[in-house]
Amino acid sequence: MNFDLNEDQRAYIDLAQQFATNELAPNAARWDAEAIFPVKTLKQAGELGFCGLYCDPEIGGLGLSRLDSSLIFEQLAMGCTTTTAMLTIHNMASWMVTDFGSSATRQTFGEKLTSGELLASYCLTESSAGSDAAALSTKALLDGDHYVITGNKAFISGAGETDVLVVMARTGGAGSKGISAFVVNADSDGISYGRKESKMGWNAQPTRTINFDRVRVPVENLLGQEGEGFAIAMKGLDGGRINIATVGIGTAQQAMADALAYVNERKQFGKPIAAFQGIQFKLADMNTELVAARQMVRLAAFKLDSQDPDASTYCAMAKRFATDIGYQVCDEALQCFGGNGYIKEFPMERYLRDSRVHRILEGTNEIMRVIIARRILLADHQAIL
Repeated sequence: MNFDLNEDQRAYIDLAQQFATNELAPNAARWDAEAIFPVKTLKQAGELGFCGLYCDPEIGGLGLSRLDSSLIFEQLAMGCTTTTAMLTIHNMASWMVTDFGSSATRQTFGEKLTSGELLASYCLTESSAGSDAAALSTKALLDGDHYVITGNKAFISGAGETDVLVVMARTGGAGSKGISAFVVNADSDGISYGRKESKMGWNAQPTRTINFDRVRVPVENLLGQEGEGFAIAMKGLDGGRINIATVGIGTAQQAMADALAYVNERKQFGKPIAAFQGIQFKLADMNTELVAARQMVRLAAFKLDSQDPDASTYCAMAKRFATDIGYQVCDEALQCFGGNGYIKEFPMERYLRDSRVHRILEGTNEIMRVIIARRILLADHQAIL
């Protein structure tokens, strides 16, 4: 068992680190304060391959593993949490389109998504179907050579600014088996967007409701087969949970780096506060927990890459642990700054605000516990110990 990174992985990290340092970090505070969705920067990320990390190379993707992609997302998140989170959502949606779409769909959308020419949103959640996503009520009725979609989606990241929507809608009866997945042009007739939500964090990307009023979608835009949409959505979320856990780790790592620099500079009682054991213990715990969370995420990514039958459980465990730890480390890092940590002149309060939602999206951490508990209560639970 070798935990060392290979030469290629270090190259990926270096490239992502340069982009984060040069393009993301200098602008993150302004994007947050002014609620700017940095489309130009996202497209620049696409030019480096960051919009199609694990998509098929035949359609412009890099074809990386989920583990290698995680290494990249962690570095990007150290520059800007919100922009990186949007990149992870785009990558998830792009992978679903390119992996499950028809040849016509791949030809129409593939390279434009992997290059970042088109940006994508993931549309599963509804106002009455959040944690119970299989209860969604948006319908897609077959009408000749089109499906007609009617319903609404809630809390959609990028909505109103992205070009492509991956939409889960009901084509059959109740339950998960009646759900299908579609790729939809975001400017299609019948689509309208709600107001931009005023949020605690993630201000550098818009979040809106989307309304579908008899939106006609060509039959070739169906992803997979009818009734496979929920399974496709869950496969997307396995990777999405690794991604958002990684974003949490990257943000917390940057928070700790900032805190470390601050405690070495800030003096009280005639010496740097880093000399006090209370601060030293705090730093030791933060670092230990971050290392543990990072290794759990990388293990989950390895399990997903290996198509392990328990990969979903590992993804749930990693997401639950890493997003809780990420938020906790950001909170402790802010504490190291004292009153300055609460002031917007410093980035600590932004790290904390942006990290909070990671414990909610891609399945709440309470739902992650449900997934984990169901698995360990099986007779052969030893397999995941």
